[in-house]
Amino acid sequence: MAVSDSESDDSLRGKLAELKLEHRDLDEIITSMAADLGIDDLQLRRLKKRKLMIKDHIARLESQLIPDLNA
Repeated sequence: MAVSDSESDDSLRGKLAELKLEHRDLDEIITSMAADLGIDDLQLRRLKKRKLMIKDHIARLESQLIPDLNA
């Protein structure tokens, strides 16, 4: 059974919403950790790297949702 374009778009939008929420949560965690003087630098770097990977994934998903103008 093939997945319709509408169902595929809905799935992408759902994943996009999840990733945006995780990105925002990581931003809040990173901000609060950066304010703490006794932070674990390695953990902070890992969180920043994860946040960047999520941002890249969000950009890829958003580009998939944009209709191809050359079609």
